[in-house]
Amino acid sequence: MASVLVIEDDASVREGLELALRRQAHTVHTAESGELGLEKLRVFQPDIVVLDLMLPGIDGFETCRRIRSAGEVPIIMLTARSDDFDIVAGLEAGADDYVTKPIEPRVLDARIRAVLRRAVSEKPANDDAAGERHGGLVIDRAGLVVTKNGEPVSLTPTELKLLLELSRTPGQVYSRQQILSAVWDHDYLGDSRLVDACVQRLRAKIEDVPAKPEHVQTVRGFGYRFGRS
Repeated sequence: MASVLVIEDDASVREGLELALRRQAHTVHTAESGELGLEKLRVFQPDIVVLDLMLPGIDGFETCRRIRSAGEVPIIMLTARSDDFDIVAGLEAGADDYVTKPIEPRVLDARIRAVLRRAVSEKPANDDAAGERHGGLVIDRAGLVVTKNGEPVSLTPTELKLLLELSRTPGQVYSRQQILSAVWDHDYLGDSRLVDACVQRLRAKIEDVPAKPEHVQTVRGFGYRFGRS
């Protein structure tokens, strides 16, 4: 099972999540602030972080940015709001997924397992599937390694799964709902914010000019495709 770091300032919520996740056989560490969470991140090096957005001191958005700048550990953010601005801002800060409060422990456990599966679920269909070259971008499906102009590209599990899915059939257009099903493993009933935010982050890492993408193309009114048609 996973090693989980829960960063949540509400003691009752924090203790409830710790108990519920331990019952699902996860190892759990907790922190009541962003500052303490960043310290425990360095010490315990968890598999995944569950992060509340509304924290005292360093808020969840800044904590998320600092976690993401330090590495690619997956982040699931918790929010008591359904406000689009908060959700989009959290995703753009680097979160892989989100869960709204009140939290159903089984839902959170399912999201944790889904996020962690993304890094290990891809297997090459055959030997030719490894080392695909797209200009300066090389995608090694066997080793789950991506390089750009000979330099490794550091991707989160979600960003990597998105790239692998889109590049599997260059030129094919995928709707946002198709991408949600393939990458996030569960139905968000049309929540395209996850897809759009992840595409934005992926473009920032693999495109020469993210505002004029050559690899992950937008097909207006439909979705996305990898490469030009």
